[in-house]
Amino acid sequence: MTDKTGLTDAQWREKLTPEQYRILREKGTERAFTGELNANKQAGEYLCAACGHLLFLSDDKYDSGSGWPSFTAPAEGEAVEEHRDTSHGMVRTEVLCANCDGHLGHVFPDGPGENGMRYCINSAALDFEPDA
Repeated sequence: MTDKTGLTDAQWREKLTPEQYRILREKGTERAFTGELNANKQAGEYLCAACGHLLFLSDDKYDSGSGWPSFTAPAEGEAVEEHRDTSHGMVRTEVLCANCDGHLGHVFPDGPGENGMRYCINSAALDFEPDA
């Protein structure tokens, strides 16, 4: 079975680390305060670790204190998709990469800024490209 990128499950397993696969393809999460990008303060772009799609910009990143990289908005209107998530006895909004459907994390209406949103994203779902 293939997904919207045309990759099979076996190809995803070859491409991603076990932790990335668990998060991006099986909708897992990393433990709070363990992700390498949580404390990153460099200027640059945050890309999907699965497909390289631009997801978030450092200008929109802030320290929410949640233990995961947090952003006030996606890089572009089409960068991510949002879906209702009723797993684990909760109602949340899941955030997916719009290009490959990789699970990134969740979005909550408790953030700063104009829209008041907090995109709470797993570090393992992201690659970081610093500005030149």
